[in-house]
Amino acid sequence: MNKNNAIFVFIKAQLSAFIGGVVDYSVMLFCTEILHIHYTISIGIGGVIGAILNFCVNRYWTFNTDKTSKAPVGAQLVKFVFVVAGSILLKSFGTFLFTNWLKINYKFSRIIVDIIVSLGFNYMLQTYWVFHKKPL
Repeated sequence: MNKNNAIFVFIKAQLSAFIGGVVDYSVMLFCTEILHIHYTISIGIGGVIGAILNFCVNRYWTFNTDKTSKAPVGAQLVKFVFVVAGSILLKSFGTFLFTNWLKINYKFSRIIVDIIVSLGFNYMLQTYWVFHKKPL
């Protein structure tokens, strides 16, 4: 992958993550504020819904693997589920730590943790493992 293409993919991945993140965050707020579910559980619920959207956008637009790879969707989906599970655990635990130890409101803690997990965990694993294109 050349430098310009890598930058373009990075931008698309961040846009995809933002879209999935907005859905994820909105569901978390709804579950916590309206349904009165503890925010750590709401993060999991929102994470699953946001992940479904994010997988579709990443497979068909960001990494365009449906057209340029022989990777079956099932293999990518299994890998993606592992990444999402790790991401949800990191976000729930990180938000809990920031909220309880640093006394930051969970809404803000979640945004801080999301940025860290999105760039340091999700993007790296999705780029180099889940949607990695093998040389033809």
